[in-house]
Amino acid sequence: MSGETLLHLALQVLETAEPRAKAAAARAAAGAWTGGSVPLGGPVEAPDRPARPEKPACVAPGKVPRRRLNTLAGRCALMHAIAHIEFNAIDLAFDMVVRFAHDSTLDDARRTEFVTDWIGVGDDEARHFEMVADRLEAMGSHYGALPAHDGLWDSAQATAGALDARLAVAPMVLEARGLDVTPGMIERLTSAGDRESAGILRIIYEEELGHVAAGARWFRHLCEKSGHEPASHFQTLVTKYFRGRLKPPFNTDARMRADLPADFYGPLV
Repeated sequence: MSGETLLHLALQVLETAEPRAKAAAARAAAGAWTGGSVPLGGPVEAPDRPARPEKPACVAPGKVPRRRLNTLAGRCALMHAIAHIEFNAIDLAFDMVVRFAHDSTLDDARRTEFVTDWIGVGDDEARHFEMVADRLEAMGSHYGALPAHDGLWDSAQATAGALDARLAVAPMVLEARGLDVTPGMIERLTSAGDRESAGILRIIYEEELGHVAAGARWFRHLCEKSGHEPASHFQTLVTKYFRGRLKPPFNTDARMRADLPADFYGPLV
């Protein structure tokens, strides 16, 4: 990778459409950065939207297949939906790096730490996607076999111009929602006898805790620099940038482990 920079490699991830190739590019970029073989490099321009494959077709959320987990088709539909979330999450993490690595709101002394955190998140998301895609194929399906919805990237576009808003909406709302719903999915899959899928979700759940914690940590850093009170600033940003509402029940224990206490999200319900 002589002559390349991390930001060019991260941009290549965003510009790669084929799902397995995108995940591989993400893991290679993360390995190059953590191995010290590439410098950060100067700013590059992030695309408005990352490259996407022809399938899955994107439809309105209400038209995504239902997930009755007592059937193989229902379990495939659930795992397909999770694969789509993880596929989008690769781009969310790498867009965070490409778009905000040189953001003026970050302390210069902590810029490398910020990049390392979010490259690590992107590496996790790529590995999650590969695990779920492999599981889908073992179940006789594949990623792209069913339609999916594109709501995750709407939030990314809405927060493209503000790092604090991106942190508030992506890890602290969207990923935190995963902490709320994943334990129930694990329990239902286990009850249906699908221990392999449940085991994959357990890995994702534990690692997503770290992603939410990273979002909360960097959000607090920006609030400390700007003089904002973190909880009230979070509420202001979510009200402005997030379409929809926060829905209980909340996994308060997991959210607390990620340093996201109820005084942040409770007033938004």
